[in-house]
Amino acid sequence: MEDSSKTLLYETITDLTEISVSSLYKLFEIAIKRQFEKGEFILKQGQICKTIMFVEKGFLRTFINKDGKEINTDFTFEGNFTTNLKSLRSASLANTSIQAGEVTVIYEFNKDKLLELYSDSAEIESFARKLLEQVLIAQEEHVNLFKIYSPTERYEYLRTNKPQILQRISQSQLSSYLGIARETLSRIRKK
Repeated sequence: MEDSSKTLLYETITDLTEISVSSLYKLFEIAIKRQFEKGEFILKQGQICKTIMFVEKGFLRTFINKDGKEINTDFTFEGNFTTNLKSLRSASLANTSIQAGEVTVIYEFNKDKLLELYSDSAEIESFARKLLEQVLIAQEEHVNLFKIYSPTERYEYLRTNKPQILQRISQSQLSSYLGIARETLSRIRKK
């Protein structure tokens, strides 16, 4: 656990749940560190998702390809976890792709290896439950943006709550995420 590159992962896990050093060590043992170049896929639509990913550096873009058009549904930045929850839980084909938005370093946790650790550690099971709750809350938050807010309010919500999206995502990617045309986004930004 002396590896300084695991510091952000360590902090994120310990902020999420109380966990012993021995349980942390078991988690770090199954974590696979991987680097992706911008545009590389971690998961493609139509594959089965078998991992939970933690972003150490860079960001991941989650999107759906609908009729040849990419629709962004999430951006996961440093210090956050992501997965395709439905595919992970049911071993069904993923309805989204996950791609590196820039040079990105992640830790992957294989679902089967995590499940094996549950019998060894109630702390790890608790961590995984809290982690999946966090992923669900983030998905619900995104859905609610579209149910409750106008395009201008969605943009303001991001400006207030997720400024890194506005700072690091291109205008075309952002307009797709907000569900508005680039021209509309330009008008909103000018106000």
